Amino acid sequence: MLRVLVTGGAGFIGSALVRRLVESSSHRVHVLDKLTYAGTLTALEPVSGHSRYGFTRGDICDEACVTGLFRDFDPDVIVHLAAETHVDRSIDGPGAFIETNVRGTYVLLQAARAHWVGLSQARKATFRFHHVSTDEVFGALGEEGCFDEATAYDPRSPYAASKAASDHLVRAWAHTYGLPVTLTNCSNNYGPYHFPEKLIPLMIVKALAGESLPVYGHGEQVRDWLHVDDHACAIQTVFERAAPGSTYAVGGRAERRNIDVVRGICHALDRLRPRADRQAYAQQITSVADRPGHDFRYAIDCSKLERDLGWAPLESFETGLEKTVRWYLDNESWWRPLVGRKYSGERLGCA
Repeated sequence: MLRVLVTGGAGFIGSALVRRLVESSSHRVHVLDKLTYAGTLTALEPVSGHSRYGFTRGDICDEACVTGLFRDFDPDVIVHLAAETHVDRSIDGPGAFIETNVRGTYVLLQAARAHWVGLSQARKATFRFHHVSTDEVFGALGEEGCFDEATAYDPRSPYAASKAASDHLVRAWAHTYGLPVTLTNCSNNYGPYHFPEKLIPLMIVKALAGESLPVYGHGEQVRDWLHVDDHACAIQTVFERAAPGSTYAVGGRAERRNIDVVRGICHALDRLRPRADRQAYAQQITSVADRPGHDFRYAIDCSKLERDLGWAPLESFETGLEKTVRWYLDNESWWRPLVGRKYSGERLGCA
């Protein structure tokens, strides 16, 4: 049993990890989350009453809060997921991304280092600071090739640059101070409890509302899609089994053009929740001006993680998308309060 501190544990990926750890392991889990617009305690309701779960509302940039939590919870593992994550929002307001993603990571690293130094030799050997990052730090690919652990950094958006900076800080604390870290860079996640500003949940919500489905440009950009439950499994596998200093690329082996993702959502809704007029949802698709600096293609080669630690994605994109659409249809009580109160579907990132 490990004591696992999850920052950003009320967010999309964080809550999936917390639910997995509480329900399927013996680990004790504590969440630190600021509960910004994208963090929802309702995503943690399935485990909120469990004896091995705890929650603190706080900011990773608050040194007193972070230091106190390390003292009180005494973690063996930190899984760092707290971050501003939406590229479009980083275009409109990059300052919040620098503050949280860069300075917040620094505060956590300092607290983790001070905590680790005071541990017994046995606990030092199993301690991990696991940093969860993105494939967007690598820039864009052409029509061929994949990102892997040796890919050079080339961030193109304020969000990607802030995550690249946090990756470099984590590696610097490992090299300079000996802090035992692991790091993962993942592809696009999707699945349940996804805040409805991201592509897949946004298209579902807008389709059901009868609104236009805005696709940037002609929808030719390609992303590698990873189900969030597969990602949570990968994170757990790495922090439990990987050697200090290890980096792994995590992908779903599911490259799709954005336009094909949106069409797939429409086709699923046609079957599962037909429009009242029996027309196809795809007729709601519209083209809008492209995102400034929009990267063309991302793809992950996750063979190192498969080879070293035996992880592999369980969901194909087709099965995962079907489950995701069904989840949003069955859980309107989760996402409807967020629409309007936190985000009403307006265009972001127009610069």
